[in-house]
Amino acid sequence: MNETDVVIIGAGHNGLTCAAYLARTGLRVRVVERRKVVGGAAVTEEFVPGFRNSVAAYTVSLLNPQIISDLKLGQHGLRIVERRAQNFLPAPDGRYLLTGEGRTRDSLAKLSPRDAAELDGFNRKLEEIADVLRAFVLRAPPNLVDGFGAGAIRESFNALGTANILRKLSMEQQRLLLDLFTRSAGEMLDEVFESDLIKALFGFDAIVGNYASPYAAGSAYVMLHHAFGEVNGKKGVWGHAIGGMGAIGQAVARAAKEAGAEITLETGVREVIVERGRAAGVVLDNGETIRARYVVSGVNPKLLYTRLVPSNALPEDFLKRMQNWRNGSGTFRINVALKALPSFTALPGEGDHLTSGIILAPSLAYMDRAWLDARESGWSRAPVVELLIPSTLDDSLAPPGQHVASLFCQHVAPELPGGLSWDNYREEVADLMIATVDRYAPGFAASVIGRQILSPLDLERQFGLLGGDIFHGALTLNQLFSARPMLGHADYRGPLKGLYHCGSGAHPGGGVTGAPGHNAAQVILRDRRGVFA
Repeated sequence: MNETDVVIIGAGHNGLTCAAYLARTGLRVRVVERRKVVGGAAVTEEFVPGFRNSVAAYTVSLLNPQIISDLKLGQHGLRIVERRAQNFLPAPDGRYLLTGEGRTRDSLAKLSPRDAAELDGFNRKLEEIADVLRAFVLRAPPNLVDGFGAGAIRESFNALGTANILRKLSMEQQRLLLDLFTRSAGEMLDEVFESDLIKALFGFDAIVGNYASPYAAGSAYVMLHHAFGEVNGKKGVWGHAIGGMGAIGQAVARAAKEAGAEITLETGVREVIVERGRAAGVVLDNGETIRARYVVSGVNPKLLYTRLVPSNALPEDFLKRMQNWRNGSGTFRINVALKALPSFTALPGEGDHLTSGIILAPSLAYMDRAWLDARESGWSRAPVVELLIPSTLDDSLAPPGQHVASLFCQHVAPELPGGLSWDNYREEVADLMIATVDRYAPGFAASVIGRQILSPLDLERQFGLLGGDIFHGALTLNQLFSARPMLGHADYRGPLKGLYHCGSGAHPGGGVTGAPGHNAAQVILRDRRGVFA
């Protein structure tokens, strides 16, 4: 039996971030991880001899700059480079939209002069809301509590701070904020733009990790969620971590170890120990017991409360809600080794567009049909695919003259209808995804010399992403902000004393941000000091 101050379940980037902040204060911190590598879904692996790529998470923008600075991740080996162009959206008729600094407006003007004139105003409004909401990323949202006591006093101060932040918004901005939290992205985009491709650019962000139509209520918030990011001080920009997304997990792990945290791999957790209503440690798969004053979970909250915490230790109403925690993001991931770069019919040959996020979904109607098809048949016969070729920016990932690409595919059903298994359809659907790219870039399929396939079931098995959910829970209004993971527990504290949430199932939600890990650490440190505890 071992003893420590803090035991953290899962060495994903959030768990490691939490460990680093806690260990820097002198707490004894032990992180236990079921897999043989740190980083959770932000990992890099060799999937074909000589070819490496980011396995699940695949691109960088949402990683919080304060965390990068606080943990000195640059000194620990993290280097992020910007895409030379941000996004490329080819259409079947040969038109295309190419976005990025100095590119978007001119490219859009060729499609719709009217939309080009509207673009700056739309971006400005979105950025103004994103700027205000960025202030909420590294702080706990107001938490609803029963009765009046220290917790209520604490949350009164928190609510006052929240109100002060929101006070910066004009009335019109407040109306827009309400729209973004409740309306569909499709409706809002249709009101502003006429060109399918510019609507598809923003609409794609509304369905990433969101198993829904872009016309589903609440999808506008998912679009906004992806506008929070920045790379190297530039807001709204996306980039690549040199060495793949695993470089993020490795850098945070080095920061945690330097601070004194201990990280143990290939060590799964069987159960959270509960004594007299308090989390008191964990039992590992090998039978080893680790006792700790603070137990911190980086895993999906549904996994935590339905598999790891004894059901008889939880309030009945809490457990019932956790059993109904909505997961499933409609995601299918493929990594491919390429003997040559693709050439797109709409923009042939090499160029900066091949460093971008290449979105193969030419309209909101296309995305809507993809979702409806997946709901009925299990996967869309005309799927949404984002193609990235990180080796155009990082030549360490593939042999000279060859490349690796990520295919981030929507929409597929998290669970196939009729009791069918993804194990029996993985290859068929992968063929369809590659054929989809080939329709826009003839010869792409022939250039594939190896591939790695991750269905929703594979994502669950390998990374604990229930239903393949990349966000550890859908970003719907009833699972956001003060309701993430549940009203009364948005402050990173679980229903048992000593139990905390530090994963993407806590505010501000999914993506490679590090924010839940940072925020959970601050709450634990306040509780340790007895501040309104």
